Amino acid sequence: MAVPEVKKLAQALSQEYNKPNPDLAKCGQYLSQLKIALIELQYLTHDDKHNNIEELTLARDVLEIGAQWSVRTKDIPSFERYMAQLQTYYNDHPNLPASPLKYNLIGLNLLCLLSQNRISDFHTALETIDPEQLHSNPAIQHPIKLEQSLMEGSYNRVWSSRSEVPSKEYLFFIDILMDTIRNEIASCSEKAYTSLPLADAGTLLFFTNMADILNFAQERNWKVNPAEQKAYFHSDADEKINIPSEQIIKQTMFYARDMDRIV
Repeated sequence: MAVPEVKKLAQALSQEYNKPNPDLAKCGQYLSQLKIALIELQYLTHDDKHNNIEELTLARDVLEIGAQWSVRTKDIPSFERYMAQLQTYYNDHPNLPASPLKYNLIGLNLLCLLSQNRISDFHTALETIDPEQLHSNPAIQHPIKLEQSLMEGSYNRVWSSRSEVPSKEYLFFIDILMDTIRNEIASCSEKAYTSLPLADAGTLLFFTNMADILNFAQERNWKVNPAEQKAYFHSDADEKINIPSEQIIKQTMFYARDMDRIV
């Protein structure tokens, strides 16, 4: 595909993606064609011969839409691939015009790492960010504050951060974080209590409606009593533990006889 055709296809992608209700399947088709074209033109292999600012900017813009599209289609591996390809455009081409999406996507990548509990990679990524942006950019500050809240166990701040997201794409990774937090809270609750009122369980788990509480209870194999409006937890203490007493007695007697012989 020649460069003029790539430009035309990239324009069609941009127009479709920026609609109020874009056809994500069509965007995916455009992206597939554009990735093949960019590979053929060696814009994804970063050949040194490429120094056309307009064409490099075009390739970067396509990858940025691809990264956002990946989040909206809930495809984390695809998002990670797009971000890996974007790093070269962000770090190795200082002459490119600044992208308004750059730090929003870098912040999304930080949140992606956080949602997978890749804390070491999270801090490594922080070290590559410009110090001024690190301390002042809202898109970068958001995941940093989230990580601090997680380390402190302030899960209510993680939940309330949903209302402060720099873009709607952030909600996808926050929801993943909340799923992890809910399961951790549930595990602790199961060890601390034999049962909980459903309303209290909903408050603990940051659920806002009963349907979500009941679905979660089913996933955790809790027994729900509709009359009492309580959830009963399975306890390991309720399980019968089979102790091989006869075998233990025989083994103990064997050791005792051996000790007598030694003495």
